[in-house]
Parts: sequence; C-alpha cells; structure tokens
Amino acid sequence: MVYLRNFIEQSANDTGKWRVSASGIVHAFCYDTESAKNPKPLKGLTSSLNIFRDFFELKQTLEVPFRGFRGDFKKMKKILIINGPNLNLLGKRETSVYGNESFESYFEKLKTDYGSTVRLEYFQSNIEGGIIDKIQEAGFSCDGIILNAGAYTHTSIAIADAVRAVSAPVVEVHISNVYARESYRHQSFIAEACKGCILGFGLDSYRLAVEALLIC
Repeated sequence: MVYLRNFIEQSANDTGKWRVSASGIVHAFCYDTESAKNPKPLKGLTSSLNIFRDFFELKQTLEVPFRGFRGDFKKMKKILIINGPNLNLLGKRETSVYGNESFESYFEKLKTDYGSTVRLEYFQSNIEGGIIDKIQEAGFSCDGIILNAGAYTHTSIAIADAVRAVSAPVVEVHISNVYARESYRHQSFIAEACKGCILGFGLDSYRLAVEALLIC
C-alpha cells in the first residue's frame, strides 16, 4: 500500500497528469519493492487482487482526486462557502422561499458529491465584519469562494471591496430569484466584484457555483 501510494504520487509529480485503466493498475502497480527504481513485478492472482484492493482504498483517501478510472490526477481544489445573515436559519426561515432543508444537511450532500475532487469548507456569520475577515483570510489561499451575503448583498460596499481585494475568484449565490422579489433586492453591490452570479435554483445554486469554479 505504501509503495502503491508513493508510485502514484511520484508519477503525478513527474508527468503532471495520471491516467488509469483497469489493466494499467496491474501492469503499472504490481511491484514488490519500496523503490520506484528497478521495480520487480509481482506474480500470481493474489498479488493482482491485492493491487486492485489497495487502489480502491487509495482512491478514497488520496489528497488528490481520481476522476474515475480515466481522469486527471491533480491537487484537489479548495472552495470556501460563505453564508451571511439569517442563512443559519435555513429550513426554518420562510420555507416557502428558502425550502425546508438546513444548509448543514445540504452541505453534507455537497461534500459527498464532490469529496473526490473538491475540498469544501463552510463559514456562516450574521456580522458584516466577520464575513469580510473570512474573505480576507481565505481569499489568497483557496481556489474559489462561493458567497451568499444575504441582505448585505444590497447594502455592503465593504464586502464588495473585500471581494475585489483578494485573488480567489468569487461567485455570488442566492437561493431565490431576487429579481422576482421586492425591488430593493434587485440591487447587488457585490455582483460587479464577482466572477459571476448564480441565483434562483434553490440550494442547488451552490452546486452550480461549485461547477463554475471547477472550470475557472
């Protein structure tokens, strides 16, 4: 197992990309040595089955993803989701607008769906300064930020300035279609500073934002 991990990681480092096929697992990974140099092939069905077993275990634990059996082998993207005021009440607050599911429950589903390709993190604050601090903290180290600033969307120039200040791309997200609601929700001070905006698809707006950041 240790050697298999080292072999995969070294191959990825050398080539920048690793493609895997079912036959390739046995041919490329059946080596009975701790050194990537001068490997000795293993023999027998038991050895091959052990390699398959180890591969599938590694597929679940490596910090870099396999996109199935034929996919790019690269570092996982780190994406931070930031929710603003009152979004901690999802599932309880105005369910006719925001639905019956809590964000914590939905976030667990997102992590399950993207766990092999994206490292997702979540932060929520009802305080404008807390949101700004988090954008500044993560905005130079993560690969993208998904931001639902809630009502601050329509009032906060300070959050917009924070988005402009960081290097990570930011996608503005809203659960509801704000343009189908009150007129004061039609103004976003944040949108101009963001890479793009996704709204109106319920909690799936966050999933669509993840997909958008994966191709940025």
